[in-house]
Amino acid sequence: MEKKILEKNYDPKTAEDKLYTLWEEKGYFHPVVDYGKKPFTIVIPPPNITGQLHMGHALDNSFQDIIIRFKRMQGYNALWLPGTDHASIATEKKIVEAIEEEGLTKESLGREEFLKRAWEWKERYGSTIVNQLKKLGSSCDWQRLRFTMDEGLSKAVWEVFIRLYEKGLIYKGERLTNWCPGCMTSLSDIEVEHESKEGRLWHIKYPVKDSDEYVIVATTRPETMLGDTAVAVHPDDERYKGLIGKKVILPLMDRQIDIIPDEYVDMSFGTGAVKVTPAHDPNDFEMGKRHSLSQITVISFDGRINSNGGRYEGMDRYAARERIIEDLEACGLLVKTDKHLHNVGTCQRCQSVVEPLISMQWYVSMKELAKPAIEAVKNRETRIIPERFEKIYFGWLDNIKDWCISRQLWWGHRIPAYYCDECSAIIVSRTKPDKCTKCASSLIRQDEDTLDTWFSSALWPFSTLGWPDQTGDYKYFYPTNVLVAGYDIIFFWVARMIFSGIENTGKVPFDTVYIHGLIRDEQGRKMSKSLGNGVDPLEIIDKYGADALRFSLMSNVSPGHDQRFIEEKVEAASNFANKIWNAARFVLMNFDQEIDFTKVDERKYDMPEKWILSRLNTVIKEVTDNLEKFEFGMALQKIYDFIWNEFCDWYIETAKPALYDNGYPARLEVQYVLNRVMADSLKLLHPFMPFITEEIYKNLFHDDTSIMISKWPQYDPALDDLAAENEMIFLMDKIKAVRNIRGEYKVPYSKRSKLIFSSDNEDARSLMIKYAYLMKRLALVSEVTAADLSYAPDKNMITAIVGEAKLFIPLGDLVDISEEINRLSKELEKFGAELNRAQDKLKNSRFTEKAPPELVENEREKVKRYENMIKETTERIDNLK
Repeated sequence: MEKKILEKNYDPKTAEDKLYTLWEEKGYFHPVVDYGKKPFTIVIPPPNITGQLHMGHALDNSFQDIIIRFKRMQGYNALWLPGTDHASIATEKKIVEAIEEEGLTKESLGREEFLKRAWEWKERYGSTIVNQLKKLGSSCDWQRLRFTMDEGLSKAVWEVFIRLYEKGLIYKGERLTNWCPGCMTSLSDIEVEHESKEGRLWHIKYPVKDSDEYVIVATTRPETMLGDTAVAVHPDDERYKGLIGKKVILPLMDRQIDIIPDEYVDMSFGTGAVKVTPAHDPNDFEMGKRHSLSQITVISFDGRINSNGGRYEGMDRYAARERIIEDLEACGLLVKTDKHLHNVGTCQRCQSVVEPLISMQWYVSMKELAKPAIEAVKNRETRIIPERFEKIYFGWLDNIKDWCISRQLWWGHRIPAYYCDECSAIIVSRTKPDKCTKCASSLIRQDEDTLDTWFSSALWPFSTLGWPDQTGDYKYFYPTNVLVAGYDIIFFWVARMIFSGIENTGKVPFDTVYIHGLIRDEQGRKMSKSLGNGVDPLEIIDKYGADALRFSLMSNVSPGHDQRFIEEKVEAASNFANKIWNAARFVLMNFDQEIDFTKVDERKYDMPEKWILSRLNTVIKEVTDNLEKFEFGMALQKIYDFIWNEFCDWYIETAKPALYDNGYPARLEVQYVLNRVMADSLKLLHPFMPFITEEIYKNLFHDDTSIMISKWPQYDPALDDLAAENEMIFLMDKIKAVRNIRGEYKVPYSKRSKLIFSSDNEDARSLMIKYAYLMKRLALVSEVTAADLSYAPDKNMITAIVGEAKLFIPLGDLVDISEEINRLSKELEKFGAELNRAQDKLKNSRFTEKAPPELVENEREKVKRYENMIKETTERIDNLK
């Protein structure tokens, strides 16, 4: 094998794009069905086609890529299946904005032309985030790229809808739902962002009928009082027991409503009496059902007051709020206004405040579907890591409500329900019927609504593999193995995939769910557009490279915990990459022009070779175990420590005599160990930093075509060598002690000193003599002498105690004694001046009485510190004389 040399500098900008293109061209990401190999499958959480790569994507996809690269190297037939989501609301919003610039609306354009434009937009911009994921190094099988509205997935969506409808689990009904007046559609819970905002709590008098009494209610939304149908109090509240069953006059509307008892009411909040508006509040809606209250809708879908709002009809809901407050005050019915911090739900896309409104929608009945999903996690068919998130999962499924799946949008899977205009029959069908199945009328029209995006993404683990068809991919790669997701979508997406998988395939869709935290800014705040604190991962990649970004995201990460993005961590990761590059370059430059590792004789291994192979063996075992347990931060820290500290800082130094001496007896063996340890270290690091590891690995000596399809290092008990490890630790402790002394006295690198090792342990003395050549090289000593504890050092000997041994170095070998005395004397003068300055301050009563206490205490600490420094320096001067 011929000698190879790396370029002087590693440039991630040119290397990363080149390597990724090569990987794709070689088909390394694309596994084929092979029943002779065990499959391992991950499906990507599909990003929106409107999306741009953000730090959340970078974190989530780095986890997945680490797992899939690790499993691929372990010999699994590893598939990471990518795809994108059609993102109904977000995409439709983009299209609407585009056509508005032309002076058009959805309605004027028409559904067919609107959808044509939507597909054109998808073709033009839908691949943006895919290309950005490639920049991150994501080793997805792009040949299997799926889209939630492609033909196969659409077929799966309609099949599931029809099956659930036929089982009676999908129905159409009128209920209270989240409604966005801006996007003009119902919303899923995940499309509503809740933010704590400071608002107002208005206290309003509701006069009791035929009485001078009144009940005071507190509300944050006075505009909804126009639709009140009751006032509720707790049945045990002594303040109101005499009023239960009576009526109050609804202010401004002159409508009589009942005072009702309900245990939902919190006696300690506000006045203990609450207005009940069943048509505009989810809790009031449930209360209204318990008491058979009427539902009066006063806010329309566009956010304006409707005809039920009397004199306020046609006003925007917030303009109506202001007018209502003015009118209440004029009537003497507004008692007071308090500041109040409360959660406000806003649309994720247009930031409009969401309005709970009653509307006719399609729903999935969830109780029956939730039961097997609960059992799957309880019996560990699916594990959630970390386990503490099971509580959130169970909490949501145990209290699950029926799922509103219809959206008043055009972009999405149109609901496969058809209506007969003659007899009003509803026909759910896989294809459009020619005539009504009940009355045979041909006046058939399809439901205008589309399905919630989460309905199609709930089928993602199996629909992407070809279900409902029994494709080769589906039969081989399903169920999948691991799902990676943030804790913010455990119930919205994870739970839905589990119950959908069980219901439609009879199997859980994945055996493990790894839950990670969120990536926050340096101050710990959530990254958001409103705060303007987001960090563009593409800019970081352009500056430092994808490897450095990935390393920084995984550094000290732990399951389920948030972390802060700090650019200094990326810079440190870049420095680590340079350290590895320079180490590899040095090693390869010092290999022979022609090298034949088949002639290596392991019997020639010296202690450093046995030590580094033993340590590597341990690290292989521990890192493999960490990755199997999804302990990414721990695994990376062990790899980092081994490469930087043990391999680069210690072993390469011990190997230099062999590299520099062509006649060294074990030169080939040392070179082989360097190559082997470097190669296996890069393999361990590869899932985290795929690019630089590939670039170096291809220049090492091996038979692999690529590191990403090389064999994962295996733990070998035969390589464990505790004796060699103990001997190396023994030597490292002594070397560090000598280095500390040299550093303390600022001894130049070129200056060498004698070293006397004193110990009653004969084995220790023998060890020091045996490895004197290492002490000379690594501790910069000229000679090593071993003695027992009876050795009496000269006066000007520097002593270091290391364990049960002592090290002695003649001071004259390190410094000129007279010059050192002069240097220390000058330091003594400086310390004395600082001590006097601090003491004078403390003698000044104006300072001690008027200065802040922390400044006074700081001066007292200075006095103690300089007194100690003067004492130590004086002792050192006395020892030199």
